Amino acid sequence: MPAAMAGGSGGMGSGPRSLDCRSFWKAGAFEAPSAATRESHDVLETGDFDRARVHPKFLHTNATSHKWAFGAIAELLDNAVDEICNGATFVKVDKSINLKDSSPMLVFQDDGGGMDPEGVRQCMSLGFSTKKSKTTIGQYGNGFKTSTMRLGADAIVFTRAIRGSNVTLSVGLLSYTFLRRTMKDDIVVPVLDFQIQDDHIVPLVYGSQGDWDSSLKIILDWSPFSSMGELLQQFKDIESHGTKVVIYDLWMNDDGLLELDFDDDDEDILLRDQAKATAGTTKIQKEIIEQHISHRLRFSLRVGFISVHSIIFPICI
Repeated sequence: MPAAMAGGSGGMGSGPRSLDCRSFWKAGAFEAPSAATRESHDVLETGDFDRARVHPKFLHTNATSHKWAFGAIAELLDNAVDEICNGATFVKVDKSINLKDSSPMLVFQDDGGGMDPEGVRQCMSLGFSTKKSKTTIGQYGNGFKTSTMRLGADAIVFTRAIRGSNVTLSVGLLSYTFLRRTMKDDIVVPVLDFQIQDDHIVPLVYGSQGDWDSSLKIILDWSPFSSMGELLQQFKDIESHGTKVVIYDLWMNDDGLLELDFDDDDEDILLRDQAKATAGTTKIQKEIIEQHISHRLRFSLRVGFISVHSIIFPICI
């Protein structure tokens, strides 16, 4: 098995588990592999995975539509607001820790209607949307991809839905790191599905068992979770229906620091580069600038978005 595909106890932050470049604006600069140099016929090529015949570089290019990281967060919040019509009452924005490498992760969770197995595939594929109402924000199904990939190199989705008498749970992985490190020339999205039978969670296999097992292996190798038990644990706080998006391998700035600052304010998420906006000013001038509403709107998630969205929809951070 090629080294880039091998599992192991090593954290994702070292060796083959992370990108060489962790700066968003530089991460798209790589040469696509030719047919002669790409990996041939590994375990991924034998499975019937959901895929779009689009090169992984498009994930990065597509995400550059968000010049401002908070714009990507706003996109995810808007998706949660759209779920009000499906019973959503809140959305939570939180920080979590990747136990494989102790790095921070960004978590978005709502209690909307969730996605059934077909819905999660539509969400994680390219250029598709079932949103037809003029009152919803995302019409083309592109916002999830642009926003998650702008915030981090990788995202994993957990969603639980009730459709009639059927209760399903799905896990989907959209990983730029995985696609780059395995030299894929198209986008591969492994998805796992489960259903509730007699109060038990059982695998829901649409293709072959081999395909399902291969998807599980990829997700465990390239996500923050090391076992199927850890994956299923993520559904504990989703309750009867809803969706959780976990974004990890968060992008860094040119100084090698995370773009998002989780440390300076326990009740807020800040943009790290706010210091550049006050460069060259005196201490008094810096204090005045940082207290001004325009500065706070630009660099504070709580001020810039949470307060505005909470007028319509309770948002916790």
